Amino acid sequence: MKRLLFAAFMIISSIVNAQEYTESAPLGFDVARQNIAHGKIDTLVYHSETVDTNRRALIYTPPGYSTNNKYPVLYLLHGIGGDEKEWFTQGQPQVILDNLYAEGKLIPMIVVLPNGRAMKDDRAAGNIMAPDKVQAFATFEKDLLNDLIPFVESNYPVLTEREHRALAGLSMGGGQSLNFGLGNLDKFAWVGGFSSAPNTKSPELLVPEPDQAKQQLKLLWLSCGDQDGLINFSKRTHEYLAANGVPHIYQVIPGGYHDFKVWKDNLWQFSQLLFKSAD
Repeated sequence: MKRLLFAAFMIISSIVNAQEYTESAPLGFDVARQNIAHGKIDTLVYHSETVDTNRRALIYTPPGYSTNNKYPVLYLLHGIGGDEKEWFTQGQPQVILDNLYAEGKLIPMIVVLPNGRAMKDDRAAGNIMAPDKVQAFATFEKDLLNDLIPFVESNYPVLTEREHRALAGLSMGGGQSLNFGLGNLDKFAWVGGFSSAPNTKSPELLVPEPDQAKQQLKLLWLSCGDQDGLINFSKRTHEYLAANGVPHIYQVIPGGYHDFKVWKDNLWQFSQLLFKSAD
């Protein structure tokens, strides 16, 4: 039944402006299973010309990973109080993805978890709201495009066309994903904002040319809990997209707050749509 619902959703979402998709992750979706194949989490170190220092990111390679194959890539961003380890320690994407692979629900992909605070001291320490630390999240756009992505594409067997590159994140990372993804449609075809924060640009700046977005986006996902005080940033973006006929998914999670319960569910749903066509 779930497979039929999923197939129907994929068809419907390709022909309507917004689809409220409310299927929640099943019990145990984020619990590690022993008798399945597992992916691998490693740390990569790349030189950032943007920041003029070496920077760290985590990278997840899927079960059965082989350098003889080429993979699409999801760049998954953290929130204002986190770093490259926030998803790993609190969201455990490796567990969620391993379980989905075991169920045959994902296209094999590499997932990169960067530190979205692009500054020399990029630790989530001290006053995380300090102006220089907030500015560093905007600076990360240049670091991502000019330093991290080229490093990944030079050192891992990945597909380099925009159709094989996704960007998503939570809270501050959700705002970054919408800002950078929609602002660089020549680089990203799959974009997701999970409970996007106030750093999210106004819709008119995010999508100044709706017709271009219609042609280039494979998937645009907006999601937020209905109890989240930041919901208006997702809502205003959804309303603008709907008014301009830009296909997207807008999900309001009943009883959802600004926390990893929501974001893990987002990842479970979003990842299943990546790098698949509507047909």
